[in-house]
Amino acid sequence: MSNIFEDLENDETQGPTIFKDKRPLDHRWLPDKLVHREEQIRQIAKNWIDVLSNVTPSNVTLYGKTGTGKTAASKFAREQLIDIARKKNIFVKVEYIRCTDYTTEYQVIAELCNKLGRDVPNRGWTKGEVVNTFRDIFKTNAFGKKLHLIVILDEIDILLDKDGDGILYTLTRTENVSVLCISNYLDFKNLIKSRVTSSLNDKEIVFPPYGADQLSDILKERAELSFNENVLENDVIPLCSAMAAKEEGDARYALDLLKNAGELAFDEDSEKVTNNHVKRAKDKIEHNKVIEIISTLPLQQQRVLESILNLTKQKEEITSGKLYEAYTDLYKKDAVTYRRIFDFINELEMLGIISTNTISRGRGKGRTNIIKLQCDETLLETTLFSI
Repeated sequence: MSNIFEDLENDETQGPTIFKDKRPLDHRWLPDKLVHREEQIRQIAKNWIDVLSNVTPSNVTLYGKTGTGKTAASKFAREQLIDIARKKNIFVKVEYIRCTDYTTEYQVIAELCNKLGRDVPNRGWTKGEVVNTFRDIFKTNAFGKKLHLIVILDEIDILLDKDGDGILYTLTRTENVSVLCISNYLDFKNLIKSRVTSSLNDKEIVFPPYGADQLSDILKERAELSFNENVLENDVIPLCSAMAAKEEGDARYALDLLKNAGELAFDEDSEKVTNNHVKRAKDKIEHNKVIEIISTLPLQQQRVLESILNLTKQKEEITSGKLYEAYTDLYKKDAVTYRRIFDFINELEMLGIISTNTISRGRGKGRTNIIKLQCDETLLETTLFSI
């Protein structure tokens, strides 16, 4: 039997040549120039420049919705800083930590120790032992130079929600260490105690959503690197940009649309990427997004969704009271409180799985929240009962 990968490679070279390099369509790929984020990068650099004078730089927080370039801008500034620090013989480390992968203070500090050349196990030591090992790195180092460390904590709110604000207290109270926090939520500091807020004393940089024209510029630059000439029909990039602009200016979504549209065209042996490919790519992405969101929800939220699904199939008008009744009928012994259901409704609405609409019942009858599903019933049912 021939090697399946060789066969697939041969198929790719013999079929229509859509792509020349898919990597620039990945949101994690870092371009030589980050368009429409020059000002934010400059602000990060202004706060980091002190390190080139051997002074610990300011702490920084980047705010903005998903896909607004926060991570890319911080990594771009990191590369620029490391480059000039090397030329000036300044010993600077900029370490990136994604808080979805490292969700406790112990894990973050242990990972930083490992990145800086000290072996620390993922578990087994006391918190004090790990912190002392980390801080000892800044007292002596093999290079004989003063070490400055900038820690980028991406999606910091996840770590704070799970493990508290100890990580920020430890880092901001360690000599020669500064932090750059990245969050999708403007109110994430509600998770931080006042003493830590005081230590953090950060400079805030807001990343607004991209507009359709800005997204179009981003896609044109990436498309030139990723697709062969004359493969994209003229209105493909404007359509991807317009669709992503409606998704709160999400550049990741725009790149995913363009990449998936190209892959659909390739799979169909098409010589062109068309609007139809973009529209079908949108359906595919949303389908996968719904599955991912539902399958990773906490158990009680999945149960609330199941109750909403049952009422929807019965053609019932779904109020919060009716939802709670349906939910407790299903899970009498393990039901959460009515107040907690309200929290779940808000969280599910933020995820785009449901919508709520407050209506007036008339004089003396008050106002009522009406809940509706915003995803395909069959997809929801299939996902819930396959978990």
